[in-house]
Amino acid sequence: MERANGSGEGTPEPVWTVAANVVAWRRCGVGGQELRPGTKFFKGGAKVYVAKVYWGPGGDRVTVAGRERHTGRWIVIDTATRHLYGFRPKLVHTPRVLERLREERYARGFTSADYAVDASAALERYALQYRAATSAGSPHPDRCLCHACLTGEAAYAEGSGGPAAAG
Repeated sequence: MERANGSGEGTPEPVWTVAANVVAWRRCGVGGQELRPGTKFFKGGAKVYVAKVYWGPGGDRVTVAGRERHTGRWIVIDTATRHLYGFRPKLVHTPRVLERLREERYARGFTSADYAVDASAALERYALQYRAATSAGSPHPDRCLCHACLTGEAAYAEGSGGPAAAG
């Protein structure tokens, strides 16, 4: 680990990323009848920073940096977009996050604030779409705690066509 104690490197420049949170509960299993908290690597509600988006296959996977659920170490992994919500542009100053992104060769982040705003809006749409497609046609379990039910996205998932079709 290099320190900024006069070695000429100094504090890393802040970069624009897209911040998001991990869903508290997600549906999985046959017909989406099983609920699991967060993801394998992140607790529900954990803040993560999107370092890279795979736009080719439709934005269904992103590379994120965040604190691992068991150890609290900063990790960089690929995860499904549907497991994240609340995408927003964020100028990252945290040295440890910037260091992890640099180690994984994602130190550039997003090129500008405008691009981060556009990317966050697109990722929010993709996440909503992918959550709705998960176990489509299967009823939610009793007392469902999945993100769609907790936030009111369930109407979208049930095929009403989203908020625009409701009016």
